[in-house]
Amino acid sequence: MSDFLFKYHAALPQTLAGKPFLYEGNEVITLHFDFATTQSHMCKCDPEKLILGYTRTMMGFLLFQPKPERIAMVGLGGGSLAKYCLRHLPNTHFTAVEINPEVIALRDNFRIPPDGPNFKVICANGAVYVQNHSELVDVLLVDGFDRDGQPRELCSVGFYDHCYAKLRDGGVLVVNLLSGDNKFRTYAARIRERFDDQVVVMEAEGFGNKIAFAYKGRGFPPLATTMSERVHDLGLTHTVPLHTIAKKVIHN
Repeated sequence: MSDFLFKYHAALPQTLAGKPFLYEGNEVITLHFDFATTQSHMCKCDPEKLILGYTRTMMGFLLFQPKPERIAMVGLGGGSLAKYCLRHLPNTHFTAVEINPEVIALRDNFRIPPDGPNFKVICANGAVYVQNHSELVDVLLVDGFDRDGQPRELCSVGFYDHCYAKLRDGGVLVVNLLSGDNKFRTYAARIRERFDDQVVVMEAEGFGNKIAFAYKGRGFPPLATTMSERVHDLGLTHTVPLHTIAKKVIHN
């Protein structure tokens, strides 16, 4: 840890209260709620690069919905997925929903762009946000955590019901789940039940996370030939290992 400089605006008593704080080194910035886990990781020389393996796996939604018009994400963190999508899906509208204003206050540290025509960050409860079905989305990313892990209101039967209703036909729910959570199987079962078992749950790249992809509509899972074509086409503009994710989907 000697190569990190502790950010002076995040004093030790704040960490004990569960408030977000940063570690900054010469090459990286990381976001934490405590000293045990890393919430987000940014490389200064390439702010849009997905460093943490689970974020790269979450981008596997492209295999199911390769041309989303609207994406919403519950949980901003350091904005890794938001920045990646802004860079590689420039014509897609992206909304990030973050309940903690202190996390949003760090957006400049993580070089999260200002709000614009195709991008906005709103301070709101994600569980409440998905209850509004007036503006449907093609992809819904759920990566909401606090110092205690996944808030139970983001794992409830009612929450997944609202997630389903928030998606357009052909839409995809993507949920980052903790492998070590003793209720992991319960949450996965709730997703499967709501989405009529049109769900793939796989080990994330890296350690400690599993990613659930839940599809709304027909044609699930995509044919192997379709996925192969999408991997080829998407590989021209994306840097995530879609071929590896596709193999996991096919053999799931």
